[in-house]
Amino acid sequence: MAATPQNPAAAQKPAAATPRRKVSRHRGEGQWAVGHLTPLNGAEQFKKDDDGLNVRTRIETIYSKRGFDSIDPNDLRGRFRWWGLYTQRRPGIDGGRTGLLEPEELEDKYFMMRVRITGGRLTTEQLRAIGEVAETYARGTADITDRQNIQFHWVRIEDVPAIWERLEAVGLSTTEACGDCPRGMLGSPVAGVAEDEIIDGTAALDEIARRYIGDPRFSNLPRKYKTAVSGSPLLDVAHEINDISFVGVVHPEHGPGFDLWVGGGLSTNPKFGVRLGAWVPEADVPDVWEAVTSVFRDYGYRRLRNRARLKFLVADWGPEKFRQVVEDEYLGRKLIDGPAVEMPAQRWRDHIGVHRQKDGRFYVGFAPRVGRMDGSLLTKVAELAENHGSGRVSTTVEQKMIILDVPQDRVDSLVDGLEALDLRVSPSPFRRGTMACTGIEFCKLAIVETKERGSDLIDELERRLPGFDEPLTININGCPNACARIQTADIGLKGQLVTDAEGNQVGGYQVHLGGALGLEPSFGRKVRGLKVTSDELPDYIERVLNRFQEEREDGERFAAWVGRASEEALS
Repeated sequence: MAATPQNPAAAQKPAAATPRRKVSRHRGEGQWAVGHLTPLNGAEQFKKDDDGLNVRTRIETIYSKRGFDSIDPNDLRGRFRWWGLYTQRRPGIDGGRTGLLEPEELEDKYFMMRVRITGGRLTTEQLRAIGEVAETYARGTADITDRQNIQFHWVRIEDVPAIWERLEAVGLSTTEACGDCPRGMLGSPVAGVAEDEIIDGTAALDEIARRYIGDPRFSNLPRKYKTAVSGSPLLDVAHEINDISFVGVVHPEHGPGFDLWVGGGLSTNPKFGVRLGAWVPEADVPDVWEAVTSVFRDYGYRRLRNRARLKFLVADWGPEKFRQVVEDEYLGRKLIDGPAVEMPAQRWRDHIGVHRQKDGRFYVGFAPRVGRMDGSLLTKVAELAENHGSGRVSTTVEQKMIILDVPQDRVDSLVDGLEALDLRVSPSPFRRGTMACTGIEFCKLAIVETKERGSDLIDELERRLPGFDEPLTININGCPNACARIQTADIGLKGQLVTDAEGNQVGGYQVHLGGALGLEPSFGRKVRGLKVTSDELPDYIERVLNRFQEEREDGERFAAWVGRASEEALS
């Protein structure tokens, strides 16, 4: 493979001074590959001043010993992310003040810490360690994210080295779990065991992590960078909305391999990823990942943070040019043309329930409430997995969990044990399909509460609509940034302040309807003026789902009905 360029900001000396001349409105898009090496915003400046990976030494030797007030602001609100750390929201600050206060006014002296879990794969030893950390250092908190990670809250800077020591003793890490770098990497939670698997992506995903996580060549990207590798025909890693995805497909001549997608992402300017039309054999996945990531590093837009994701470069270049640059400038050879993946008709891609493995054993997927767990509960799950399986569990991109390798004669006992913990193996569509981001409880960007709201909503909808059995996703986000993927949900709820019937500003949601991934991908529909208060939410969803059941055609999906329904029916 052709060598990729090193960090040009570090490798090149500043150019000699030139005579003053009239300049354009801005100095390009900050792309390193075209010579724009001068930082054009504060984030790019602090990354140039010191690699985010280097902050660990200061945490261990200075900040953990001297306390929160000793932390340099550029470390605290910048480089700490490279080790999975964000300050959490100070309690008591309402959503109306989120956009008005300075960071130091919003933040508490505690941290959220994100544990990196590549492909969602965990041993019960690792799960126990996470549970112990949660109970000892994080007031019991341990939320499963839709990136297959686990997040702690209430972490003190003084305890961070001890947490690292405990996690790393069992092979876990927080390295580059956040920041402008290759964040947590998604993989099929049933890789290597599913009967219908096209190809097992585990080895390729592990090799990417082994080679590149913690590598300074890729620790200063324009923005966050999300990876997914899955050989499941269910397309179980939301490949359409990752920066780079490798999706299992069978080439008519070369056999099983991966279809390459780039440029997906949500937030306030959502874009679906695009196919490059290339088939990648398993052995080449890490090299191709390096080439694509290098294009982003060197050509990505660094001038404006809101245009610094890979999706904007891909949209401007188009897939043909992007592929050509990958091949000619970084990979040093042509990629093999390949077929597109087949989109599954099946709506659920979460592996919930009891499923036979290729070796005759079973895996059992179960649904916590909106990803909310705690250390004690994780420890109990570890005990169940040890008593009923081989000691392997996994997390999913829907905030769910799976216990693997269960003998047939132990399935019923495991299901009973999970159900006794309120971890549903046969959940209602509302329990199964509802996700929620962190929300105002801990997040400095949030405007409204999400986790408790989502949990209460599940109970209320189960009570009101006990016969509803259609696949349905309800994604709840505390702000516009779409961490809970609101644009791709059947019912997406974006937190904001709304006006209630008495004219008061209260917490509520802008409603997105009819979003979807898979067979008919869509970012959904916003009905003009459709906003609901938090208190009105159960009434609204009950009303719209009843209309769906009354008006739907035979076998019609909710998203398809939304696409043709009147605004009155959706209000």
